[in-house]
Amino acid sequence: MEKQKRDTRWLVQLALMAAIIVVLANTPLGMIQLPIIKATTIHIPVILGAILMGPLAGGILGGVFGICSMVSNTVAPVITSFAFSPFLSTTGLAGAVKAIWICLGCRILIGVVAGWLWVGLRRVHLPEMAALPIVGFVGSMVNTVCVMGSIYLLFAQQYAEAQNVGMTAVFGLIMGTVVASGIPEAIAAAVLVAVIGKALCAVFRRAGARVVS
Repeated sequence: MEKQKRDTRWLVQLALMAAIIVVLANTPLGMIQLPIIKATTIHIPVILGAILMGPLAGGILGGVFGICSMVSNTVAPVITSFAFSPFLSTTGLAGAVKAIWICLGCRILIGVVAGWLWVGLRRVHLPEMAALPIVGFVGSMVNTVCVMGSIYLLFAQQYAEAQNVGMTAVFGLIMGTVVASGIPEAIAAAVLVAVIGKALCAVFRRAGARVVS
């Protein structure tokens, strides 16, 4: 009976975090439109879910994030949406598979990496308030590096054509996005995960839920 209660609580918590992701994905706060890409804050509840409920939950929430990203890039595309939506592939089935990896696989990795990193840091007895911002920063950088790195490896030619530049300029553009967008996103994630995560951990413990550690 106790296990059933824990499983039900876990599913309810997972559903609530997934709902937050869906809400963010449908508001300007979730995906901020930039000229060449959509900057996101949706990875933050993915990271928080991984901290509170474990790597499995983090992976599931990352998948929800990925589906939201796919839908957003399909219905409101920008010049790089071919890399995030299999429905906008410019290279047939191969491009569609690559896009699925970027929009789903890379986002699932956010939650999995964040979840296991949190477990590892807590097992070496790093204080909670030190571990939270580290996981927030790393989780956000996993998103940026994995997505932009995959675009470089899988869609370099299409990316160059979309940006109307030569192939030799693609690496510089990718790194520019990582530095200009990814690092500020990661710093913001570190701060928000530390503040929100501390409060949520306390709420979970008061409610009798077990915070992963």
